[in-house]
Amino acid sequence: MPAIPSLGGLRGRGNKGAVPVRPVPVPLSAYVVDCAVYVAGERLPGRWTHTEAIKEVRKRHEGFVWIGLHEPDADQIQGIAETFGLHELAVEDALEAHQRPKLERYDDTLFLVVKTVRYVEHESPTTANEIVETGELMVFLGRDFVITVRHGNHSGLARLRRELDEDPERLQLGPAAVVHAIADHVVDHYLDVTGRIENDIDVMEAQVFAPRSQISAEQIYLMKREVLELRRAVMPLATPVQRLAEGYTRLVPDDVRSYFRDVADHLTTVSERVAAFDELLSTLVDATVAKISLQQNTDMRKITSWAAIITVPTMIAGIYGMNFDYLPELHWKFGYPLVITVILGICLLLYRIFRKNGWL
Repeated sequence: MPAIPSLGGLRGRGNKGAVPVRPVPVPLSAYVVDCAVYVAGERLPGRWTHTEAIKEVRKRHEGFVWIGLHEPDADQIQGIAETFGLHELAVEDALEAHQRPKLERYDDTLFLVVKTVRYVEHESPTTANEIVETGELMVFLGRDFVITVRHGNHSGLARLRRELDEDPERLQLGPAAVVHAIADHVVDHYLDVTGRIENDIDVMEAQVFAPRSQISAEQIYLMKREVLELRRAVMPLATPVQRLAEGYTRLVPDDVRSYFRDVADHLTTVSERVAAFDELLSTLVDATVAKISLQQNTDMRKITSWAAIITVPTMIAGIYGMNFDYLPELHWKFGYPLVITVILGICLLLYRIFRKNGWL
């Protein structure tokens, strides 16, 4: 959040002799969504600052701290980084959005990046320009703390925190249980989003193969773009989740690893769905292009047929439009009706031939 300057950032009358006004610092509480201390799976009452929370936990030699941040700036996160000993490279990544899902270890701290997704409501997939919206969630995991940094407005964890507060037995497993809950929460959203996208693709598929449908290949490419965005969120996460399930670090106890295996299974299901979506959309693109080509060929045959029919009266009229004295039946009183009859007969014959061959 940028600093808030005063009017023009200056104080005084005019610019001469004006005194610059220092930007008003934004308190850390503006970025902290929640800060809680958990001991024996129970949340301790009261409001805590990050320094008070970690002092309380380390004084008790049990429990952990869970701090939630939303799009902090560098100055505000610096105090938390110093208090919890976060690595500067991980802090830099946490401040920058547009990170790929990954898992990195810095000394005694794990840094996990996951992509959050949200399904964008729309009237029809054949007219929508956006179907999937992505955000980012960074997690610092230490021996006695969990710090989450969110980017985006749809990746809130308030509901998840309430559910965990009501499940002390789960929180007794330590901060790794929170990381698992976050990963499971994100992957469950993946499942929900892929299920709704599957319905959209079914609608689009029905439109593609419906007679005289107006869907274009461009709209299918837009859908492929949305699936590609979802794929970039899902596919890279498989390796970090698998490493957490296989005992990559002692920060994740054995009891929690089994839960990560379940998350990995769900993520595999999502990955398979996304890959199937991409293949199906490629097939729909090919079908749409083939349908357009077939329609163009049909139109060309109709145009060619009518051009051939129109050529007959044009040719005969062109011949009789020449100023020659000696033309067949030129001065015969039935010559004009005869020519009209011949033109109509030939045109009718050509029409029946083209209609029989399916050109008209």
